Formats: sequence, C-alpha cells, structure tokens
Amino acid sequence: MKEYYEILKELREDHDYTQREIAGVLRTTQQVYSRYERGVNEMPVHHLRTLCEFYRVSADYVLSLKR
Repeated sequence: MKEYYEILKELREDHDYTQREIAGVLRTTQQVYSRYERGVNEMPVHHLRTLCEFYRVSADYVLSLKR
C-alpha cells in the first residue's frame, strides 16, 4: 500500500505540475510542499481537501483507504 505522500507526488507528476505550482494552489511555499511529498511533514487536512478538489479525487484514494 502506498503512502499518501507518494500518491500526491504521482498525482502532481501525472498532471505535469511542478511543486511550485501546487504550492501556489495551497498558498504555501515550494519548500513546505516538498516536505509533504517526502513525508517529512504531515499535510494538514485543509491542504488535503484542497488537493482532492483540485485533482478531483477522493480523500479515500489519496489515503489508500478501502471501502
């Protein structure tokens, strides 16, 4: 099972976005977003929600939750 930060990186790369662009969506810095993708810092729920809406995926998908 993949970690959520691995899925976030895959989503970003699959959509051809840079970390800087996604950081802009979240209104944070590229450095902070990079730490999310590397699993150094946990992503706040409000950022997770924003990215789910942006990529049009469910939080269950990002978090690898089975129904």
